[in-house]
Order: sequence, then structure tokens, then C-alpha cells
Amino acid sequence: MKTSKLVIGIISIILSLLVLFQSCVAGLSNSISNNGEAGGSAGMLLAICLLVAGIVAIATRNSSGNGGFVAAGFYIAGGIIAFLLAGGYGDLYIWSVLSIIFGATFVIGDTKKRK
Repeated sequence: MKTSKLVIGIISIILSLLVLFQSCVAGLSNSISNNGEAGGSAGMLLAICLLVAGIVAIATRNSSGNGGFVAAGFYIAGGIIAFLLAGGYGDLYIWSVLSIIFGATFVIGDTKKRK
């Protein structure tokens, strides 16, 4: 599980940069078209959650504490919020589902480790 935590953490940090740049463009598009959607802001929130969860996952991969559950909480919370607020920002649905999958992986892995 240590290796998968490291890999998922690195992927999520890189993915957070991609989501952040896409969300800036989506937020600008929402502002210009004045459509009242919050997909850009939700994407920025997801990018922050991905970044924090990735850092926590990498930092706590060797410890036996609750770092995996903390990372999973950030992944799942960010994914749910982004999924609910995506609106017309179609890529955000993909990123939010991927974030929820990362969170589920951490929950399952840490639950198996504790048994």
C-alpha cells in the first residue's frame, strides 16, 4: 500500500495543476457568459483538495496513523462538492469521480491494513 499511496499522491498533485488551470478557464467562461454556474469555483476547490490530499498521502505513506483516512476525506469531500457543482464544466465530472475513486482506494487500503 505504501507504493500505491506514493503513486496516487504524485498523480493527484500533478492532476491538481491540470484541474486548476482548467477551472480558471471555466470560471472565466462562466463570468463572461454570466450564466450563474459555479463550475470554475468548484474545480478550484477540487484542485486544492487534490493537492492537500496528495501531500498528506505522500507524507504519511510510511506511518501507521490516520493519514490515509485524512487524505481519503479530502479526496471524497472535494469529489462530492465538485460533482454537485460542476454544471456545464463537463471535465469536472471526470476529475471528481477520479477523486472519489482515489478516496475509496485509501479507505479500503487502510481498512484492510488495520485488520
